[in-house]
Amino acid sequence: MLFETKVWLVLIVAVFLAVRISLTNRRLQADTKPSLFSSGVEPLVAFVSLASGDGGLDDFFSETATTDVTAQNLEYDFYRDTCPRAEKIVRTKMAWIYGQHRDVSAQLLRLFFHDCFIEGCDASVLLDDSNGNQNHAIEKQAIPNRSLKGFDKIDEIKERLENECPGVVSCADVLALATRDAIVLAGGPFYPILTGRRDSTSSFFNEAMTGIPRPDDNINQTLHQFSLRGFDERETVALLGGHNIGKIGCEFIMSRINNFKGTGQPDPTIPPEFVTEMRLSCDDDSNQATSTAAAASPFVSRGLREKFTSQGMSYYQQLASSFSTGAGFDSHYYQSLLRGRGLLFADQQLMANKRTARVVTAYASDGGSAFRMDFARAMMKMSVLNVLTGSQGEVRVDCSLPTPSS
Repeated sequence: MLFETKVWLVLIVAVFLAVRISLTNRRLQADTKPSLFSSGVEPLVAFVSLASGDGGLDDFFSETATTDVTAQNLEYDFYRDTCPRAEKIVRTKMAWIYGQHRDVSAQLLRLFFHDCFIEGCDASVLLDDSNGNQNHAIEKQAIPNRSLKGFDKIDEIKERLENECPGVVSCADVLALATRDAIVLAGGPFYPILTGRRDSTSSFFNEAMTGIPRPDDNINQTLHQFSLRGFDERETVALLGGHNIGKIGCEFIMSRINNFKGTGQPDPTIPPEFVTEMRLSCDDDSNQATSTAAAASPFVSRGLREKFTSQGMSYYQQLASSFSTGAGFDSHYYQSLLRGRGLLFADQQLMANKRTARVVTAYASDGGSAFRMDFARAMMKMSVLNVLTGSQGEVRVDCSLPTPSS
């Protein structure tokens, strides 16, 4: 018990310092926005490198530990001997990708969440077949995963790593590191990532069909799904704050404002003026061709309908006229919920439970500082869910395919 208490004290201090660094970088970002977001790559690389705490915090974060037995086999800077430039390569490539595609942060955060929630952070969601069996249904084909994006971005990073260190860095580590760096680039908090994950040889279709929280879940269903992975109420509220970035697709919104629970009416808890606003933003254009172009907001799973469009709304967009908001990772998501303007039923349901509502109120009241620290801690916790280490699994060369048996 004394050991675990010391471990958590070290963890809390580490995250606190990391979030302070990222908050400092937000201020630097605001002061130097023209150069930071120029077309060049180097300013973006410098930004991520600064947020990563290079040169001062590596030794400190190496003391960060976890009480999970399997995750204890992970290490900070696991590839320091076998591929010393691995994490720098991920940061550099991620910065370049972000400069070309600003929606990549939401894409990778959602992809990482869907991977970790199903049998752990093992890159199983990236597979195009399962253990060499192309006839076996895979996670990508599960309804909650059909609108996932960002696979090609992970492939780009993995290709660069294979050129540097063939067969060394796992796809699971690539996804974990790239997601963290994408969050930092989007204005979110830095958090340390332990590495040494191995890749699954199988994909889990059935589990993905039932194990991803749904946008129309009530608060009890949402809390249950997160509690199965070890997250408490506060951590659940923090992780759902990932909806700060990205766009909620209109296919997740239309039934709520047109046919809530089969009533043929809008959800009665939505303010009437907000119903009108959502209808204007999400005109149900059934004659328009469907598209996969939009980046879905993180932590949104698909419902049972399979059609999705490029239309959508963001929490930042719907608050822009009422609040002066900063970067994507601030309090605007929680401010929306306090006003009854949650885009998803599952989001607004956070106000239906006294304990989660208190957390929402706390996160909305301080400009996002408490949220950012809790989000960083929760992401660290999620990043070590049921990981494969040591001789478990494999290290894929191609993230979409299991390594052929010799």
